[in-house]
Amino acid sequence: MQIGPMGTGRTWHTEAPLHRVHRIDFHVVMLFTGGPVRHMIDFAEYEAGAGDLLWIRPGQVHRFSRDCEYRGTVLTMQPGFLPRSTVEAAGLYRYDLPPLLHPGPAQLTALQAALDQLRREYEDTATLPLSLHTAVLRHTLTACLLRLAHLAASSAQTCPPHADSTFIRFRDAVERGFAVNHSVSAYADALGYSRRTLVRAVRAATGETPKGFIDKRVILEAKRLLAHTDMPIGRVGAAVGFPDAANFSKFFHLHTGQTPVAFRADMR
Repeated sequence: MQIGPMGTGRTWHTEAPLHRVHRIDFHVVMLFTGGPVRHMIDFAEYEAGAGDLLWIRPGQVHRFSRDCEYRGTVLTMQPGFLPRSTVEAAGLYRYDLPPLLHPGPAQLTALQAALDQLRREYEDTATLPLSLHTAVLRHTLTACLLRLAHLAASSAQTCPPHADSTFIRFRDAVERGFAVNHSVSAYADALGYSRRTLVRAVRAATGETPKGFIDKRVILEAKRLLAHTDMPIGRVGAAVGFPDAANFSKFFHLHTGQTPVAFRADMR
């Protein structure tokens, strides 16, 4: 993990211009002390001001704004730094949670204090042996992330706090299998539910059908690959479960109004 200030002297990415789309394999949490800052995350534009946070998760794509000045504190963390129990408790892979967070005054004060303490521990490499220093960092980071996760969960609109366990199991199954399985019936069978039960649970939690939920996840991954990689269109289609490139192009156009080639061009 790393934590430090954002500012004009910070190097964000050494291999590509900031205005290019990047796909990350680690967590990024930015707490802003100025603004507004416009930042693209998974093809949605967010505007953050002083006191707001952006939380970008592994696998998501994002793009910096060339016209905005980034000021505040940034925390980056590799997924394997924390134990599984902490990862689950903090919801580190809840991709349904909003990336833009607006803490209230008391929440902001607590989060800022937690980040300040984490930064002090991170920079203090002299008073403890390395093993203890790392252990203290993990515990301090856990406390900070639990506060952040509570804020994210309470801000969520896409998944009610008491979402049906049927939907949660379906959501997690889709996240694991969307690249090879687009069938609502197959998910229902694998999870031990009737199709009607699955439809009812997904509609109650999201307002959409299970098929719509699956298709949306497939489209998101296709967009990520098109924007971030130079993979041929056929390979992008195959990566999200369409062995035939023509079928993938039709599916993509149906859901986005653009061909994959046109979408890629717009992102470059």
